[in-house]
Amino acid sequence: MSLKSTLLLILQFLPPFITLKTLKALHNFLISILKTIKKLLGKIMSNQSDDQNSDLPPPFDPSKPSIPISYPIKTLEDLDSGSYFTSFHYPYNKSSVPLQPKAALTQRPRILVCHDFQGGYQDDKWVQGGNNSGAYAIWHWYLIDVFVYFSHNLVTLPPPCWTNTAHRHGVKVLGTFITEWDEGKAVCKELLSTKESAHKYAEHLVELAVDLGFDGWLLNMEVELEVGQIPNLKEFVSHLTQTMHSSLPGSLVIWYDSVTIDGKLSWQDQLNEKNKPFFDISDGIFVNYTWKEEYPKLSATVAGDRKFDVYMGIDVFGRGTYGGGEWTTNVALDVIKKNDVSAALFAPGWVYETKQPPDFQTAQNRWWALVEKSWGIVQNYPKALPFYSNFDQGHGYHISIDGAQVLSTQWNNISSQTFQPFLEYVDAPTSNTIEVYVDFKETSFIGGGNLTFKGILEDKSSVSIRLFLGELLMSDLPVHFTYSVKSEGNSQVGLSLEFSSKMKGKKKLLLASQGMNQFSSKFSKVIVPRQLTKPDMAPGWVIQESSIAMNGYVLTEIHAVCYRQQPENGVLGSEAKSNTQDPAEYFAVLGHIRITTSDQNTEFPPSTSWIVEGQDVEWGGSQGSKTLSLKISWKLKDGKNSLFPRYNIYVEKLTKQSVRTLGRTREGVQEFIGVAHVEAFYVSDLAIPSGTSSLKYIIQVCDVDGASQKLDEAPFFQLKC
Repeated sequence: MSLKSTLLLILQFLPPFITLKTLKALHNFLISILKTIKKLLGKIMSNQSDDQNSDLPPPFDPSKPSIPISYPIKTLEDLDSGSYFTSFHYPYNKSSVPLQPKAALTQRPRILVCHDFQGGYQDDKWVQGGNNSGAYAIWHWYLIDVFVYFSHNLVTLPPPCWTNTAHRHGVKVLGTFITEWDEGKAVCKELLSTKESAHKYAEHLVELAVDLGFDGWLLNMEVELEVGQIPNLKEFVSHLTQTMHSSLPGSLVIWYDSVTIDGKLSWQDQLNEKNKPFFDISDGIFVNYTWKEEYPKLSATVAGDRKFDVYMGIDVFGRGTYGGGEWTTNVALDVIKKNDVSAALFAPGWVYETKQPPDFQTAQNRWWALVEKSWGIVQNYPKALPFYSNFDQGHGYHISIDGAQVLSTQWNNISSQTFQPFLEYVDAPTSNTIEVYVDFKETSFIGGGNLTFKGILEDKSSVSIRLFLGELLMSDLPVHFTYSVKSEGNSQVGLSLEFSSKMKGKKKLLLASQGMNQFSSKFSKVIVPRQLTKPDMAPGWVIQESSIAMNGYVLTEIHAVCYRQQPENGVLGSEAKSNTQDPAEYFAVLGHIRITTSDQNTEFPPSTSWIVEGQDVEWGGSQGSKTLSLKISWKLKDGKNSLFPRYNIYVEKLTKQSVRTLGRTREGVQEFIGVAHVEAFYVSDLAIPSGTSSLKYIIQVCDVDGASQKLDEAPFFQLKC
């Protein structure tokens, strides 16, 4: 997991006459060389000219207002002082999506994914989002049980974007506490000095996890320890685990296979008597990734009825890992699954970091398809209502809201991911198939992505494409299915819904517009949706809405059905008739899917229900080209916690020459400037055109089902220029 472990891995292949004592001497010699190099580099840097130093940006001061970021805690002193909680950035780093339900992990083999991407805190550190449409993300959440955010800092706090989207998909999120190298030994000397100190620092970690909304910790004590320190190390692990459980039911503390019970830094590559004492007082062990084929079985035997808490490591970069990682990661997964233990995938960002061809989207889908084929799907949704997906992966080239585009620049924010579709990867699509992909460049209906279906589809043919695999128990209330479609020619897309009941068997319903009668024999019932339109929608979008009553059934599958509208009395509609596309060419776009019940219609609190404040106001620029930075915060007047997961932020730049027409003030353009997932947003260096008299910041409240408040009813903050 570190440079040190890689070094020891290389040493194990040296000739057998080299003894352990020789290895230690060589190891210490190499460490001394590294220290010498560091000192030389330090002297070189210190000798740089004052002019060069003056060009460096000022050091990061977390107490001062600035664009909110996520960052780690690097020293034990900072952890102990609680300075993180007084940081300007702290309130922005709270996750806004709770994990439902807060239950123990399922008793089956599991998949843990350890992030380890380019040292951590890359594009994902920008809490309010960045401007990289090609930013790294994970979207195969239905193949993951636990997600660990990892870096080589002492306390790695997961950026809230990862916690938000993982929780939305039912995945637990862990931070990392790591000690390594000489700095790590110094940390352990203080951390493990007494039983009381071990308890104190454990409680600090619990406080961080509970307050920021993630689910526990991976512990990696990657240093040599004295035997006398081990009792307090066990106190630290045990107290952390027990306090996490009592403070946050369903939380996890997982031990990494590094230091042993006798204080040696010796990776065992299996669960055995040297690391089991730590396994016994935690929720599981992440086994180092240089294991041999028989080790999963041996580990399962040692674990007994806790075999699913053994996570056999796989380094996707292939550094000494069983099976070689990379495109043969499934080789290790197959062995692990066969022996009925769990797997830990380390650094799946290999696909992105090594620029696997032909592009990241394709390579990522291909790699995760190997995981699915080997392991199977571990998460199902929808499980509860409301359910909503706009197929957004958290990055793109534009953003739309209800069919109207509000942003036309690059952006990234993993928090914006909604439920991700279970798309099946097709390795070699033919010219006679329908290709389906998440499209970021085609104008979306909501958010920055949509599902595009493109290819060849002959007349009177249809193609079914898996979207979601659910476990949704239907109640006695009618359930409303709403989805948006845009298509060319007579291309159409509907929804196939599969239900099951132990008493009543299976039923298959089709939601499709007219012209689908030729396929009705394949379904228990064909329902023609109502078509809705909204005045501000971009041309071409149609909203389809249907109500279904299936009390006692479980919704198990949702598929998209691609087909062609058949002519009525030999005549197609004027739009399809005038289109010049090839009769076999097919093109349709699915913008979103929403599933709700009649009692789940959102009633947004009116503007007068909110208190909106501006703080940390800072004017900049020069005469005629002013800029403004400030923090905007809001809360309900009644003191209740808002349960809304998202707020779209707009600004109106009002001028002194506001025109009054028919008793109304013609206001400025409502400019979309970002998204907040907590009740605060920081505006940085907003350019103020000359002649602007005031700025009106509008907070558009959004619900979990994708509904958004009308802008003229939304809370706002107005500031004179």
